[in-house]
Amino acid sequence: MGELSITVNIADRPYKLRIDPVEEENVRKAVKIVNDKIKDYSKAYDYKDRQDLLAMVALQYATGVVDYEIRETVEKKKDIDRLVDIDKLLTETLSKD
Repeated sequence: MGELSITVNIADRPYKLRIDPVEEENVRKAVKIVNDKIKDYSKAYDYKDRQDLLAMVALQYATGVVDYEIRETVEKKKDIDRLVDIDKLLTETLSKD
């Protein structure tokens, strides 16, 4: 499929994007989430301009990504440790025969 040209508004500014059509729904959902967060921050905090709100939204989501990556690394290590334990058990069991 070809690319799709869309315009999205983030913080009341239009941005033209070229995306794969299958991504459109996710992009539009993400735009809504960002705009909703900007609105929430604008009600909760004093700010000089929209850039401050965008920075706060970006920081929130970047922190979430970092947290997710850390959790994934921990889970992968646990999985590897479990597999090593299973391998040891199998090796011990098979070497007894």
